[in-house]
Amino acid sequence: MTATQVRALVVETTPVDDLDRLLPLLDPADPLLWMRGGDGIAGVGTALRLEFEGPGRMTDAAAAWRQVVADATVVDPVRLPGSGLVAFGAFAFSASSSATSVLTVPEVVVGRRAGASWVTRVRPIGSDADGESRFVGDAASPLGLRRGATAAADEGRTTLSPGAMGEDAYRAAVREALSRIASDSLSKVVLARDLVGALPLSADLRRPLRELAAAYPDCWTFAVDGLLGASPETLVRVAGGRVSARVLAGTAGRGVDAATDRAAAAELVASDKNQDEHAFALQSVLVSLGPHAADLQASDRPFPLELPNLWHLASDVSGTLGDASSSLDLLDALHPTAAVAGSPTATAIRAIADLEPFDRGRFAGPVGWVGAGGEGEWAVALRCAQVSEGGRITAYAGAGIVAGSDPDAELAETGIKFRPILDAFSL
Repeated sequence: MTATQVRALVVETTPVDDLDRLLPLLDPADPLLWMRGGDGIAGVGTALRLEFEGPGRMTDAAAAWRQVVADATVVDPVRLPGSGLVAFGAFAFSASSSATSVLTVPEVVVGRRAGASWVTRVRPIGSDADGESRFVGDAASPLGLRRGATAAADEGRTTLSPGAMGEDAYRAAVREALSRIASDSLSKVVLARDLVGALPLSADLRRPLRELAAAYPDCWTFAVDGLLGASPETLVRVAGGRVSARVLAGTAGRGVDAATDRAAAAELVASDKNQDEHAFALQSVLVSLGPHAADLQASDRPFPLELPNLWHLASDVSGTLGDASSSLDLLDALHPTAAVAGSPTATAIRAIADLEPFDRGRFAGPVGWVGAGGEGEWAVALRCAQVSEGGRITAYAGAGIVAGSDPDAELAETGIKFRPILDAFSL
């Protein structure tokens, strides 16, 4: 683990008048956001940054966060999820990834939930409480924050092209995966491909976030350390002593009209291939959460979840948290689920390393936030792209391969899943 400014923090949350929008408050070049349906939290600046790597990245993060919380002085009269001391986080998919896993505590957090709004200011203990917090936004803030200067002006549009794995290579990888499945060494593997592009250094990353939030209001729109996306899949949520998750696996495109759309949803539910893929994913979540949750329950049967560009098979899981696990501890128990890796897990991870010619980075890893009490909301980083130093952007999309998968159909599925990012960054 590495860290910057590892000092005890003073955290003060203040209720404010209702905020109708979070996105304009973000730093255009380095947004921090967690939002669904207009509610969520937005961060500006960095009071503390913790970095992790390797197989112990989530365990180390959970331990480090407990220490940060123990050392902090927190005043939080709002006491809603996202108020008080929070950190935004994004974790690499693989233990061997070169991508850094991070927890970031912003200098300022602005939040809104259930009709309430607040602002949280964070400073190292002993610093000037009257000092001005850095703020970047579209206009003078109603929160008494000082607006910062920024050169960001470009709208953040670009064209994405095939990266390390083109379409023919993806079909070949699917065929190899099917060969391994036929040998009984593997039941399911999720294979991804990549698209790459370049953004101007002055790109305003709030614009693609606005596009994603408007088009996919029921998804988690997120931005953490250059990872931007809109994920439909809740990896885990911890609040009020309860733990919950939404499992997605099995996909179909939307129909061109009401009749064909209903038929597509019905065909998805009736598909043995998609039901098998979903069963692997659901079982992996139940097995992982079982030791940590009492009265764990799942949907009686998978249901079709409607998104603007596709249908997913979905199951909701919930239970009572039965131990002292934080949401970070549960990330370590859950990741990677069969929905993003496969089954058996270790065999699927080896197949991914063999068949994908790139490092996934944070794609399909956990992204979200954690609070002082261990509560938090974490999604699987899907429908996303990583914006790296120099403006390079890489987007990823994957599909679950099981017996009966067709290479052309799986390629088409990845195309559907790329749509949100392609639309958000399109010229």
